[in-house]
Amino acid sequence: MDYQDDDLSRFEAHGAAPLPAARHEGRVENEGAKIWYATFGAGLPVILLHGGLGHSGNWGFQVPELVKAGYRVVVIDSRGHGRSTRDGRPYKYELMASDVLAVMDTLQLEKAAVVGWSDGACVALILGMKAADRITGVFFFGCNMDPSGTREFEPGPVIDRCLGRHAKDYAELSATPGQFDAFVKAVGLMMKTEPNYSAADLARTSVPVAIVQSEHDEFIKREHANYLSQNVPASELIILPDVSHFAPLQRPGQFNSVLLAFLGNIHS
Repeated sequence: MDYQDDDLSRFEAHGAAPLPAARHEGRVENEGAKIWYATFGAGLPVILLHGGLGHSGNWGFQVPELVKAGYRVVVIDSRGHGRSTRDGRPYKYELMASDVLAVMDTLQLEKAAVVGWSDGACVALILGMKAADRITGVFFFGCNMDPSGTREFEPGPVIDRCLGRHAKDYAELSATPGQFDAFVKAVGLMMKTEPNYSAADLARTSVPVAIVQSEHDEFIKREHANYLSQNVPASELIILPDVSHFAPLQRPGQFNSVLLAFLGNIHS
């Protein structure tokens, strides 16, 4: 796949590639929320967890390639995101991790690989730390696991285009379409106060982990990715050149090749 959208102008205008027709979709009630999910293909299960403020449709360039490679793909809209609802309690990464387990239970998935992007990566690694008996491996892309890992926020046109797309999608998909600003504020509060895991917490991870960092990530420090790879026992550090925090949208071919290689290694 030679598609390229480094400045996210295509994403702003059209979104990611549309998801293929799902084999099954539904909602799971868990902890005051209705969590939307969909499945595609057949084979070993791979769960895709999107980033903060986004939704499962942001994986449009990844789902078909994973299905083609013989995986059963599960996408989940995080609570309060996309088609999923939430109650009034604050956003918490561990609460989101419980939502993923609830979907796995509903689908009768004993184990699955988990692919996380940004906030979804944090949720994925929490699952790898705290529910290792259910997780075959974690692909951790573009996130921090404690406050020291984040860069000072600098707005720019790429981030603005991404937010513009998220606002349009939220208005179209959400059960509360007029509350995007409140949604951003609530998710932002979580991002400012979480995650907060220590090196000792990370050391308890017992599943294979790929720590994947983009060369030009706008939010996460390169040295934090190094730190994670040094403290998560069964991990490898992968640097994606020429892309930023939005690599799955900017250069999906590059991102997908690394993802498929990781999944092939943990299932070999």
